[in-house]
Amino acid sequence: MKVAQAFKISLKALGDRKVRTSLTILMVVVGGSLMVTLNGIVTGLGQFATDVFNKLAPNILFITSFPTNDFEQGDDGENGGGSSSFLSQGLIPVPTITLDQAVVDRIEPLPHVSTVIPSYQGRITIAVDNRSQTASVLSVQPENLKIIAPALEFAEGSTMKPEDESTIYLPSSIANSLWGEPSEASDNDDSSANAIMIGQQVNATYTYIDLATASRQSKSEAFTVAGIMKPVGNPTIDGAVVFNLEAGNNLLQKSGKYDSLFVEAESTDHVTQVEKEIQDLYGSDIGITTSKAILQSIGEFTAGFGTAISSIALVALLVGSVGIITTMYTSVTERTREIGVMKAIGARDRNVLALFLAEAAVIGIIGASIGLAVGILGGYGALSLFTSDFLSSSSELTPRYLWSDLARVWVISLGLSIAAGLYPAWKASKLSPIVALRRE
Repeated sequence: MKVAQAFKISLKALGDRKVRTSLTILMVVVGGSLMVTLNGIVTGLGQFATDVFNKLAPNILFITSFPTNDFEQGDDGENGGGSSSFLSQGLIPVPTITLDQAVVDRIEPLPHVSTVIPSYQGRITIAVDNRSQTASVLSVQPENLKIIAPALEFAEGSTMKPEDESTIYLPSSIANSLWGEPSEASDNDDSSANAIMIGQQVNATYTYIDLATASRQSKSEAFTVAGIMKPVGNPTIDGAVVFNLEAGNNLLQKSGKYDSLFVEAESTDHVTQVEKEIQDLYGSDIGITTSKAILQSIGEFTAGFGTAISSIALVALLVGSVGIITTMYTSVTERTREIGVMKAIGARDRNVLALFLAEAAVIGIIGASIGLAVGILGGYGALSLFTSDFLSSSSELTPRYLWSDLARVWVISLGLSIAAGLYPAWKASKLSPIVALRRE
């Protein structure tokens, strides 16, 4: 019996049981589409993370006074070695180094270092009229923002005044919160809305604990909005207000002690070397984070997460294969007499086996193919429903489908379908024609 003939007969047999066949195919579609959707979303998340960190500039190293590896080991005093870290003991580590201008002057001359950008950080309350908004602060020289976030753009009408301590730069999310959405300000005209915001006065209040008196204190300064920063898809920039270093030092009570340093390497190829040079200077007393390290961690997480949810989706596909077994076994039972007639007129065991395996293969091919299409559409549909509320307009989180992933899902779906049809097909091929013809 030729393959084409076997499939032709199988299609007719499946067509005679349309409802049962459709439900069985639906089980394969559900399992396959779920695998495709989840794989596409996880792969898209990985690409989204890469795109976001590329906007941060991949040649930037982020320096803090807290080591990024395990905190110092504590000494238990009895076994001669520390086995518990500060983190496991619930303690807050104390930085062993102060980031100040001396550290900047020491790092900047290192080979392959282009510049070192110091920054102060904190949280303040921005108020205008009777509206207020809590916001993060990134106090750096404004001209360095493009180094930290190369994709950053300012709204029309913004002006750069690096040395003016009375100017402030607001992200559009905070500006809209203080002055209302652009549609409220000027009939959906963003440029007009930004023109209204730029030049306005805001009041910034920093609340802190005075160590001398152990009392809660507040310090306020008035700023003029010099610019509105458009979203870049980077939460560090998109959610922070910016004013220059001197203003940050005064308002945040920093006394010249920086919270972090952004070190710009000459290129991404030199990031690892620059990191090693800084570690040679300060050892474990300083924390260094790079986009590459973050992306590697995210990649490992998404890979593990993808494997986990793909396993869950595989369970749905296995349930579908159980449905195929049920359908095929019922078909064998219902067609016992037909099988007997086929054998009586000369059909061999392998012919009967081929016919029933062809039926399972047809179910798998149709179910797997429809499952791919449904899964691809499902990924786009799911993300369009659930990501619009928390992603900025510049961020684009979309599912990403690799041909290798789609092929793997298709092959798994087809393979499980054929495997599910093996036992019913084998049972049909072994039926005795005499016994089969006696069956009513």
